[in-house]
Amino acid sequence: MNPLPMHFIHCTHEQHALPILDIFNEAIAHSTALYDYHPRTLESMVPWFNNKIAGQFPVIGAVDDSAQLLGFASYGTFRAWPAYKYSVEHSVYVQRNHRGAGIGFALMQQLISAAVEQQYHVMVGAIDLANSASIVLHERLGFGHAGTIRQAGFKFGHWLDLAFYQLTLPTPSEPTDG
Repeated sequence: MNPLPMHFIHCTHEQHALPILDIFNEAIAHSTALYDYHPRTLESMVPWFNNKIAGQFPVIGAVDDSAQLLGFASYGTFRAWPAYKYSVEHSVYVQRNHRGAGIGFALMQQLISAAVEQQYHVMVGAIDLANSASIVLHERLGFGHAGTIRQAGFKFGHWLDLAFYQLTLPTPSEPTDG
């Protein structure tokens, strides 16, 4: 199978809020990739993008030759206390019709590079334990299982176990307190 031609872009609210929202809402309705119950609104994308901008967190998109968004990846604050400043929690989502084509892997490679460039030290992925495709993806990228919270969520009539996967990066070059 030939890989799907794609290009990486920086997503913006103006150009990508609606396709990102469509990807989020498909995941909410049909999977446990997001532990949400109800579709998000277009208005909810304003604070989502504003938080990314305020934190200088990337939103990396993969687009095809016609500029259709195939998937996106981003990270944000892992925990809000100062000593966690070198850790981020990431997410990666691929449009339903393009899963399994290597887009998630390529997006994660871009996101890992961005984290190194921004001098982060740990990337954390919170993955539903039943999401074997995401677990395999993370393991292929060098992430290791850091622990599981059993019955952390409840969706689709059953309890969900949340697994944490961690990648330790060689950065920052000179970490500091404060």
